[in-house]
Amino acid sequence: MVPGEENQLVPKEIENAAEEPRVLCIIQDTTNSKTVNERITLNLPASTPVRKLFEDVANKVGYINGTFDLVWGNGINTADMAPLDHTSDKSLLDAHFEPGKKNFLHLTDKDGEQPQILLEDSSAVDDSVHDRFIGPLPREGSVGSTSDYVSQSYSYSSILNKSETGYVGLVNQAMTCYLNSLLQTLFMTPEFRNALYKWEFEESEEDPVTSIPYQLQRLFVLLQTSKKRAIETTDVTRSFGWDSSEAWQQHDVQELCRVMFDALEQKWKQTEQADLINELYQGKLKDYVRCLECGYEGWRIDTYLDIPLVIRPYGSSQAFASVEEALHAFIQPEILDGPNQYFCERCKKKCDARKGLRFLHFPYLLTLQLKRFDFDYTTMHRIKLNDRMTFPEELDMSTFIDVEDEKSPQTESCTDSGAENEGSCHSDQMSNDFSNDDGVDEGICLESNSGTEKISKPGLEKNSLIYELFSVMVHSGSAAGGHYYACIKSFSDEQWYSFNDQHVSRITQEDIKKTHGGSSGSRGYYSSAFASSTNAYMLIYRLKDPARNAKFLEVDEYPEHIKNLVQKERELEEQEKRQREIERNTCKIKLFCLHPVKQVMMENKLEVHKDKTLNEAVEMAYKMMDLEEVIPLDCCRLVKYDEFHDYLERSYEGEEDTPMGLLLGGVKSTYMFDLLLETRKPDQVFQSYKPGVMVKVHVVDLKAESVAAPITVRAYLNQTVTEFKQLISKAIHLPAETMRIVLERCYNDLRLLSVPSKTLKAEGFFRSNKVFVESSETLDYQMAFADSHLWKLLDRHANTIRLFVLLPEQSPGSYNKRTTYHKAGGDSGNVDDDCERVKGPVGSLKSVEAILEESTEKLKSLSLQQQQDGDNGDSSKSTETSDFENIESPLNERDSSASVDNRELEQHIQTSDPENFQSEERSDSDVNNDRSTSSVDSDILSSSHSSDTLCNADNAQIPLANGLDSHSITSSRRTKANEGKKETWDTAEEDSGTDSEYDESGKSRGEMQYMYFKAEPYAADEGSGEGHKWLMVHVDKRITLAAFKQHLEPFVGVLSSHFKVFRVYASNQEFESVRLNETLSSFSDENKITIRLGRALKKGEYRVKVYQLLVNEQEPCKFLLDAVFAKGMTVRQSKEELIPQLREQCGLELSIDRFRLRKKTWKNPGTVFLDYHIYEEDINISSNWEVFLEVLDGVEKMKSMSQLAVLSRRWRPSEMKLDPFQEVVLESSSVDELRERLSEISGIPLEDIEFAKGRGTFPCDISVLDIHQDLDWNPKVSTLNVWPLYICDDGAVIFYRDKTEELMELTDEQRNELMKKESSRLQKTGHRVTYSPRKEKALKIYLDGAPNKDLTQD
Repeated sequence: MVPGEENQLVPKEIENAAEEPRVLCIIQDTTNSKTVNERITLNLPASTPVRKLFEDVANKVGYINGTFDLVWGNGINTADMAPLDHTSDKSLLDAHFEPGKKNFLHLTDKDGEQPQILLEDSSAVDDSVHDRFIGPLPREGSVGSTSDYVSQSYSYSSILNKSETGYVGLVNQAMTCYLNSLLQTLFMTPEFRNALYKWEFEESEEDPVTSIPYQLQRLFVLLQTSKKRAIETTDVTRSFGWDSSEAWQQHDVQELCRVMFDALEQKWKQTEQADLINELYQGKLKDYVRCLECGYEGWRIDTYLDIPLVIRPYGSSQAFASVEEALHAFIQPEILDGPNQYFCERCKKKCDARKGLRFLHFPYLLTLQLKRFDFDYTTMHRIKLNDRMTFPEELDMSTFIDVEDEKSPQTESCTDSGAENEGSCHSDQMSNDFSNDDGVDEGICLESNSGTEKISKPGLEKNSLIYELFSVMVHSGSAAGGHYYACIKSFSDEQWYSFNDQHVSRITQEDIKKTHGGSSGSRGYYSSAFASSTNAYMLIYRLKDPARNAKFLEVDEYPEHIKNLVQKERELEEQEKRQREIERNTCKIKLFCLHPVKQVMMENKLEVHKDKTLNEAVEMAYKMMDLEEVIPLDCCRLVKYDEFHDYLERSYEGEEDTPMGLLLGGVKSTYMFDLLLETRKPDQVFQSYKPGVMVKVHVVDLKAESVAAPITVRAYLNQTVTEFKQLISKAIHLPAETMRIVLERCYNDLRLLSVPSKTLKAEGFFRSNKVFVESSETLDYQMAFADSHLWKLLDRHANTIRLFVLLPEQSPGSYNKRTTYHKAGGDSGNVDDDCERVKGPVGSLKSVEAILEESTEKLKSLSLQQQQDGDNGDSSKSTETSDFENIESPLNERDSSASVDNRELEQHIQTSDPENFQSEERSDSDVNNDRSTSSVDSDILSSSHSSDTLCNADNAQIPLANGLDSHSITSSRRTKANEGKKETWDTAEEDSGTDSEYDESGKSRGEMQYMYFKAEPYAADEGSGEGHKWLMVHVDKRITLAAFKQHLEPFVGVLSSHFKVFRVYASNQEFESVRLNETLSSFSDENKITIRLGRALKKGEYRVKVYQLLVNEQEPCKFLLDAVFAKGMTVRQSKEELIPQLREQCGLELSIDRFRLRKKTWKNPGTVFLDYHIYEEDINISSNWEVFLEVLDGVEKMKSMSQLAVLSRRWRPSEMKLDPFQEVVLESSSVDELRERLSEISGIPLEDIEFAKGRGTFPCDISVLDIHQDLDWNPKVSTLNVWPLYICDDGAVIFYRDKTEELMELTDEQRNELMKKESSRLQKTGHRVTYSPRKEKALKIYLDGAPNKDLTQD
């Protein structure tokens, strides 16, 4: 049994089936693009006959049984499988279904015809059979079924068909469930719907798109007449002036109700419906205050559209039990005494008084809002109260209309007595539409069709205030978000229905009771955490009055304009249905065509009806590709094509009159193949393509060491290797006898096809394949493949990449002393004759290749001596020259025996002091934080796998024909197959943070690797800068960065330890590559590299980026320079080294005591570094570290780590401005000391100082319009290092103010002008206008159909 099934009730008639194995069937409807993602799940007993399976599937998807096929979908090619027999009595077990496993089936067209949809009236379904659904829809995969073994699912067909209830749902655009609930409630209100229908739209006066009443009319007509299950609300929201982003904003349904009613009143001005909202929904109440000494009463009349009822009284843990109890609490008066006494106009003094509300008039449609959303002052978060509150089906409001508990001997009334507002919740929860109706006194005002009627004796009309519940708007979720749906009683049949977006279903009174909330029916305290989060939020009652209770208009009672609208909407729906039917029968597939003249591959989308023949489809494609004037129609045909592998799968000879639906396998959302419109010349004949495999054949020339561009050959999987060789021999005209074929199955996986009788399928051929072919009579043919020249050439071909290297600008005088180095070759020492020439010291030109050739000759002539020489003495000597462009050859230095000796040529790189030329930084993971994080150096991501661990079938190989096949290979001592060196992450040497380029013996780590490297000059791009040179480098990507740098030394002109390699990304951002013993495997073809001069770091050194901190500038963080700090160095020593660099590079003349260094975290200033601090001991330092340099106005005040430096800024509310920053140095973390220091620098009395901590990134910018109320002023703490301040380090921002200073009063014009200035200022600094948690977007309906873009609008 499936999980969770053991608890399900099994009907008696299938009790025996519960004991047997069950078969899980998952059916995918592939007949339509909109249903291809739907899954129908059936869990059937294994003895179920196949015909019953078809019946169940038909019922689930809404198709007529016998009009569709079911075929296996378990990874089997459905085209090769016969469909299941829908009449078979075989059991599922006998039909090869597997119990306990997922059995995948595809629902397909039958004989090329679409399945026929089962019409709603074709089968009568009892509503009691269907599941009653209330609440949010269960998620896919949740336990739930419509019968004992069928899991609940919805198909596209069922969505198209109207609900069995007869009502139409509304589609949720994204988060518009609150809107759907209100619209359905208004639609199900007869008085509102009938009144809306009576209003007539005048198209000459208003745009229908922006007319809210007209779009509501259209929506209501569709809800009443549409045959769909659900309709869209986009036209209604468009009339509100909303764009698509509003669909993702969830709002309060009560707020929407109020805003929509306001909008309708505005639109209905000067029409018969002008007072409709007030007539239906508006009530009146009296807000009064009565003196308890003289009986004088002051009051005013207020109107309301809804009554907000508190769930749980403030400060109480117990909720009201019922709506009636909450209503009594709503009108319960309070006594104003003590300090809250009321000033009586008659007594001329403050007296005790009674303050309260009295209902004067209840509306015809009574709306009650249950205030379930509250604010928890303990956690400072919004919460939802899920407490239980019952509400009756019938509510008697007569008990609430007259609640005077005593009559004063003298009562006076006035329109506005100036009564306090604090006690009346209508001021912020109801309409503030104040009334001056002096005629309304303390009697009951009941509304009738003829107007208002004053009743002096309330008791006579108590029976007229019975209200019946007809709509419950339910919220499921929390205060952070949730889902709305509506439970509505139809006045037509007195039946309750659940309107849950597009789903409408019948429910019962028991389901309504479930929305009372809470965990049980008993009253008492319980935790809301254990209560259901699905509960009623808004209740709408209708007055039971036979004289006023309306019924929905019948069709023959519709006004003429509504009849016309109904007819128009029906025609549009029929047109949409026809279009949908066409869509359901239209095949949409990618179409390609190689233009016969332009030889450019064109792409389009062919949309052809499934009944069109192949010939008709060819004609459509012919016209679509604009070939009428290029080639005759009979020279074109459609063939099955695989664009991804560039492969012609098959042609359709003899099937020209076959419908496209049959050829393509039915109408599908996506096809696993494409179509190609193939063309031919008039004198040519089309070739017949049978299903096979495509092979791209590269011809290899061992003598030229080249790999040619591929040619395409069609082969068949049942061919033997011998037959395949003969096929290739005909195509490329090479002898098959000496032919060697190498199959590249995936990246760097080369297999020699050496067994003649083996089939291509056995060798691993698939849809698309790549082979290398070589046919020569050399001895290489007889060697083992792993030792052969062919393998080495192919291996090099697979791993060679092309890089573009920008050499540094050669600026004379940049360095006074340079170490000149000359590169020696590996084996042959041959260099391309096209190498760039470099200027000599006296104007003579000396080519780089000449330098290398002479160096190689030197190496050969001294080879014997180098083997005998074990001395590791000086191998190079600095050549003093002021011209860095001088790159001399060893022959020019033969008079200087110490210049270049045999040890240098043999060891590639050695220095007199190996410690002086340690490698560069170890990691580029600590890149400059100011740079974009989207362009992370791939060096970080590369783990330097060896080549034999990589496998990528789609890897594009690097053809050696681009200038490489005609040249010899330098330094190319290859290893055997699968013996490549495995690179790993290197750990730091001790704790220096750098990798060493040399091993313990001082020899270069790259010395033992002889990877392919070839460089040639490359034409510089425009704008690259005068003095720059480009190299195009072909290199084996398995080479290490250290070896790559050594190969570049002759072209840069300095040792590899004196230049840096930067990788350039698409956005021209550069990141330094510093892991010397990693390979170039993360680089790819066409990557650009920039070489920059600068020495590598020594052991224990770190490269540091120095920024200037300018606290009162618009951009407080300014980059100055790169510096090098060493382990064990004091801060003062680093400052001494910075002074000359700051003077030369930045023009800053500073004395050592007039600037400080401090920690930099992003843009925030942190700990002040004291002069005696030592790097690595007192201050943690890392690669690419960043520090702030801050220029001081006076002597450094920070002397001890116990001090605390904060940045203070005064806020002047009377002037609406902020003063510049001032640093305050505290001796402790005391709040009192901070107040004293702020008082000293500002002159504000100590007792009037108020302060607040800044928020966000330095400089903690905030709008002057928000700072006065948004910051947490004057926190109740005694020290700075506790919540909510948490100031434990230097650099915190403190705002302060004088609490006696009044806030400047701004006019609307001044406020708007200031808002624009602040918005512009804060946008320039990259800060938000306000710093606060995300606020809910205000719900607005725009009467002109579009929002006002004025920045001054709230």
